[in-house]
Amino acid sequence: MTYKGIYGTLCVEVVELKNLKVKFARLEKDISQTELAKRVGVTRQTIGMIEAGDYNPTLRLCIAICRELGKTLNDLFWEEDPDDEERTR
Repeated sequence: MTYKGIYGTLCVEVVELKNLKVKFARLEKDISQTELAKRVGVTRQTIGMIEAGDYNPTLRLCIAICRELGKTLNDLFWEEDPDDEERTR
């Protein structure tokens, strides 16, 4: 596999992991999508789309989700940039 192929695969894996952070945090708190949605004032479908990576929430919604799940914005929504790690080497 070429460097670009590996890099592309890594980027996809990082994005998929980021999308799962909200889901894992929600499951740690034993909260359903419906319950989290009710607490933050959106629909269950919105929470599902956030977890699937199909919806980019507003900052206000991100903060509300973080408060309910006891996490920080960095914990749940900060995107890791594979280039940042490469620059620090």
